[in-house]
Amino acid sequence: MLVRTLDEITDTDADIKTENWRSKRIILAKEGVGFSVHETTLYAGTVNDFWYANHIEAVFITSGEGEIEDLATGKVYELKPGTLYLLNDHDKHQVRPKTEIKCVCVFNPPVTGREVHDENGVYPLITEDA
Repeated sequence: MLVRTLDEITDTDADIKTENWRSKRIILAKEGVGFSVHETTLYAGTVNDFWYANHIEAVFITSGEGEIEDLATGKVYELKPGTLYLLNDHDKHQVRPKTEIKCVCVFNPPVTGREVHDENGVYPLITEDA
């Protein structure tokens, strides 16, 4: 059994900070469970372009409000606590927080924690050595 708190992750290598967002990587590929789990904070007033070409991501909003746009269709969806969106088709999307948003993100395949978004908002596929 693994029990981990956000306090244990804060300000470690698993706590990734950018101008637009912060991601605390709680479960990573090294745990060997087939997915990774993160708590992500998206800062109010930012515009965030993402495209997980190599991963499927589910995002559950726990606090805050904003919107997500499917960049292929132009359809915009409201984000608020209790909303989940699933990027099941490697969807290019833009997230625009009106207030600070906190969410729980699950990735498959799991991330290692070493990924950095490229110029297209893509995480490279990095695997953990067994």
